[in-house]
This record gives sequence, structure tokens and C-alpha cells, in this order.
Amino acid sequence: MKTRLTIALVALLAGGLAFAQDKAVRSDLTPEDLARVARVTAPATDFSAPENFETMQAGKGTTKKIVNQDAFSHFLASLTFEQEETFKLGNALFRKVWVSSPSSTQASDGLGPLFNARACQACHIKDGRGHPPFDASRDSGVSMFLRLSVPPGETDTRMALDGVFAGEVGDPTYGTQLQDFAVPGLKAEGRMVIDYTDLPVTLGDGSVVTLRQPAYSVADLAYGPLAEDVMLSPRVAPPMIGLGLIEQVPAEDILALADADDLDGDGISGRPNWVIDPESQSVMLGRFGWKAGMPTIRSQSAAAFAGDIGISTPLVNKPHGDCTERQTECLAMPTGEQARLGVSEAPDPVMDLVTFYSQTLGVPLRRDVGDPAVLRGKAAFYGAGCASCHNPKFVTSRDAENPALRFQLIWPYADFLLHDMGPGLADHRPEGQADGYEWRTPPLWGIGLTQTVSGHTFFLHDGRARSLVEAILWHGGEAQAARDAFANLDAATRKDMIAFLESL
Repeated sequence: MKTRLTIALVALLAGGLAFAQDKAVRSDLTPEDLARVARVTAPATDFSAPENFETMQAGKGTTKKIVNQDAFSHFLASLTFEQEETFKLGNALFRKVWVSSPSSTQASDGLGPLFNARACQACHIKDGRGHPPFDASRDSGVSMFLRLSVPPGETDTRMALDGVFAGEVGDPTYGTQLQDFAVPGLKAEGRMVIDYTDLPVTLGDGSVVTLRQPAYSVADLAYGPLAEDVMLSPRVAPPMIGLGLIEQVPAEDILALADADDLDGDGISGRPNWVIDPESQSVMLGRFGWKAGMPTIRSQSAAAFAGDIGISTPLVNKPHGDCTERQTECLAMPTGEQARLGVSEAPDPVMDLVTFYSQTLGVPLRRDVGDPAVLRGKAAFYGAGCASCHNPKFVTSRDAENPALRFQLIWPYADFLLHDMGPGLADHRPEGQADGYEWRTPPLWGIGLTQTVSGHTFFLHDGRARSLVEAILWHGGEAQAARDAFANLDAATRKDMIAFLESL
């Protein structure tokens, strides 16, 4: 069995298959290196034993610390001593709690005025996965919020370059996301409401799994009604591990997996989300966010500072965050900009350190790779077709600026492309070139430590799935065949596949 990456690499080397002919060869590798990469990223065919280096999910940067709640918070094992210091400074800023302006704390003010969280760590708890509110009476659900947008219409306010449009058009009053907190003297925008309906699913062996189907609305709006055509899309914070390695996966290798017209006939038609990088003002491949809407970790971090916390940076200089022109009280609030520190509330030293921290969080060592149940589950994972989107392996660029990220065999189990996931998961809200049915394939590394790190097992973009089984059963669209294959497995083999996922 061959994955699309291996087929595409072989085609690139030999000038073969039609769907790979127009795709570029990696410029960082010699022909010998290309052949080597093709060999080491070839899909597994023998499931009787682990593959070489399979435990080292992040290459030489794989962390080997004790598995506990801090498993996602360690730096890449390949960092130098000097880089460890930079990582720790970035960690301090990632955990920094921002306060409203003016404040005696200096350089820590500028929060909001409307916001979803006061610190990066408040959403990415222990650098892990966010969750929907457990109980509204005791949990704010700060690690989940609602994106807002309206159809562009005749007046499209988005930046455009070479036919690519950046971002979305926010609600005229409430902007691009619902802010459920506010600084003193200002009202929060409103409150996200989730209503779940039970959805029983019968598996091939007759057993029944109950899914929960969410419906989203907004209550307690403080600034008038939302637009009639507003689109809501929930988001939980994704894990932070391995982001720098993902950033160094060559675009050529991701694009080699793209097959928008399903020319190879496997039913999978992943496609890239091309976006505008706010720093270089150029069109780049999107690879971060639930819909691959951001091209770099720096741009993703700057957008989160502005949208989630209301902190301006040199890259997104919005000292009032997501406040709109209609929110005059918000725009009248003081900001945390200080001329002596720079032109933004989080000037370049802050952005540089937070970006470095986000780029150098390690990925834990795989566990139980030789366990017979895990090996059987891996065979079932491949056999069901899951590896067609959750591509197991890549080799990072030889040209990576940071040697710790350079030319590493990594195992993220993702292709970072957009896929139609069917009506069940559709949010009916486009983002960039992604439509309302498409989502980026998220990496699976570390997924088995979700309970250990985050204290829950809620999965998917809105945390609706309460287990890995539920997450798989929500797959539709291009993943329908793989989902059905899983549902029709006997109970023992399903258990083995879950054991494999929990080993990642």
C-alpha cells in the first residue's frame, strides 16, 4: 500500500504520474537526498514490528521526559544551551497575564478592551488541547470561542493579492470573534450558548455509540443584534507541540499530496489553502489553524494576540483588538502602547520570544510501539485508509534557519491540506479559500496524551467528540469510506486501532 506522498515523490523523481507532474521538486535536496527521503517516508507494509525511528516522533528533538501533565511543555531535546534560555523567556511571556490600561505594572497593560483570554496559556492550557465549557456555572470555556463573519457581498473589505483574499469579513458590530470578557467599565460582547442533541450511531457489530450534535447561538448581546447573515464557527485551542517542525515541512512535500480532482481515484482530494502572509505581504501556503488560515507561527501568534487578548504587535497593530467602528465605547478606552517601548503593546522582543517558544516545543516519545495490539491497530489504521489524509511521515527542510529543526524525520500523521469532511462537521463558514465543509487535517502526534495533559478527551474543532471513537465516527465527506471501514470493524480490531492512536 502506498501513501500519496510516496507516489508523488516517485513521480517527481521519475517524471511519472499525471497528478504529480506539475509539482515542484524540493530545492533543498540533492537527487540522492530526494531518493533517501522517499525511502524513509515510504508507508509501512510490515506491521509485525515497529518501523525504524518510530518512537522518535520529532526526530532528534523528541522529548524523553516523564509522562505527566507537563508532557507538552518541554523544549525540543535538540536545542542548544543558549536556545534553552530563549525558550524559557518565551515561556514566561506565553504565560504572562495581561492587565487593562493604564496600569502601574508597565509593559503588561493593554488587555482588550474586549477579549477572550488574558494569557496565551489560558487557552493553550499546559500547551495542550482546549475544550468546550464543562459546566457554565464553574467553567468559562476560555479555551473555546466563536468565530464570526458575514459573506463578503459587493463590498469585500479583505486584502487581496494575486486573486487570494486574506481572512474574512467580520460582523459589522462584533467583528471576527465573540469576545466574552471585557476590561472594567465595559460590557462583554455576549455569551456563547451550546445545545447538544444525542445522535445514536449503530456500528457494524450492532453496538451503539451516542454522538452529541451541537447547535450554537449567542446570548446576552451587549451592543445590538448580530448581522442577519452572520456565520458562527466554534474553535477550541489546538495543542502547541511540534509547530516549528510543521513550519519546516517543505511546501513542495505538502503540495505533492494535493489532489483536488482526485486523479488517483482514492476518493481523497485534499487541496491547499493559499493565504496572504501579513509579514512578507506575499501569498504563502496556509498550514496553521483549523482551516490552515495562517502561513507561519509568527503570523498565527500575532493574530491570536490581537483577536484573543486584544494586544497589538508590530505585525497586527490593533491596540483595541477586535473592536469595530460601531463599538465607540471600546475604541475610547486607553491602550497599553508606550512610546519608549515601541509602536505596539507587544513589541518585537515579545513577538520574537513567543514565536521562538511556539516553534521549539517538543513532541513526546512514542509509547508501546511494539505492543501487539498497537501494531494490529496500526495495520487497521492503514487498512481503513486513514493514512491517506493523516500522512505519517515527513522530512523537514535542510534549509531550516534553526539547526534543531533541520532535516528531521518527523511523524505528525497529517497532510496539512483542506478536505471536505461532510455535512456533519460543516460550519458553513468559509475562511480564505476553505469552504464551509473543509478542514485542515490536524496532526495526531500527542493525541494519546490528551487526558494526561489536558484532563479531558474532547476532540475535533469544537470538542464535540468525547472520545477518539466519537471523533472518528464524525468523519464524513472524503473521510466517509475510512469512517465506515472503522465502524464495520469487529470490536477487538476497533479497540486495537484506538490503542494505536493512544500510543501517538
